[in-house]
Amino acid sequence: MTLVAHAYWLLRPGDGEIRTVSVPRPNVDEVLVRTLYSGVSRGTETLVFSGHVPTSQYDVMKAPFQEGDFMGPLKYGYLNVGVVEDGPPDVVGRTVFCLYPHQTRYVVPVSAVTAVPDAVPAERAVLAGTMETAVNALWDATPRVGDRIAVVGAGMVGCCVAGVLARFPGARVQLVDVNPARATIAAALGVEFRLPADAAGDCDLVVHASATPAGLARSLELLAREGTVLELSWYGDRPVPVPLGESFHSRRLTIRSSQVGTVSPAQQGRRGYAERLAVALDLLANPAFDALITGESRFDELPDVLPRLASGELAALCHRIAYDQPGV
Repeated sequence: MTLVAHAYWLLRPGDGEIRTVSVPRPNVDEVLVRTLYSGVSRGTETLVFSGHVPTSQYDVMKAPFQEGDFMGPLKYGYLNVGVVEDGPPDVVGRTVFCLYPHQTRYVVPVSAVTAVPDAVPAERAVLAGTMETAVNALWDATPRVGDRIAVVGAGMVGCCVAGVLARFPGARVQLVDVNPARATIAAALGVEFRLPADAAGDCDLVVHASATPAGLARSLELLAREGTVLELSWYGDRPVPVPLGESFHSRRLTIRSSQVGTVSPAQQGRRGYAERLAVALDLLANPAFDALITGESRFDELPDVLPRLASGELAALCHRIAYDQPGV
């Protein structure tokens, strides 16, 4: 016996639709989840929507439960919060997070879902995947007590990083962005906001998440001697000039990449993917992160919402999708 559900599919870059799909009843080691909320960021997912994933990165950028390929048709997404309707008795009725695309109901192995802590509302839990990226980045960055830190780029990932660092002992933390409206979000997170021209330099660490060449260049300018830029931006197929002239070598600067697909080497052997996600969900108990949810639409509006997010017409950090049809 199968159930009827609905899923968002990208037909081709820039054009998607909601399709009817069949969902099987779960086996003994699986769960049936009814989606409550999913999330869309203006980062990776809008690059996928616009067709800017280079062919060399198809395997790397594949979402865990993706169907189809990047040029379409494609079912893609990774920020999904739902309630378990069927499965092992100890998880039925639990609110869970899963790296699943935008779909009203779905079946996955029980190991693919993570219980959302009682202190974290389902509405906020859609940030778990982004917070997991921030956790991995900070494991890579290894900030120290008293460090002078700048986070350049106040998107979803940058704001998550800054929000965690706001509680780091003795650190001077500033969130840097070209959009002065991001000052309100910085205030909610408890960090100082600066425009790029006003940012304080002499930084031990700069976390770059603006996905712009100008942001990377400014990140290098903000470093103290022997400082490090941790690069979190993913540029898709866009070429990126990097200013390695002037004082880059004489100041012995470092640019280091970080990517959530692999657990940071600093924690390998001690922490795995499940533990990293659990840490991210625990951090989301802080209501300050509600500031990152900057809009909400219904699931049936996704075909119209995604083009507006990708073009920038709809300004957003995380845009939440609400599934209010429990009978579907």
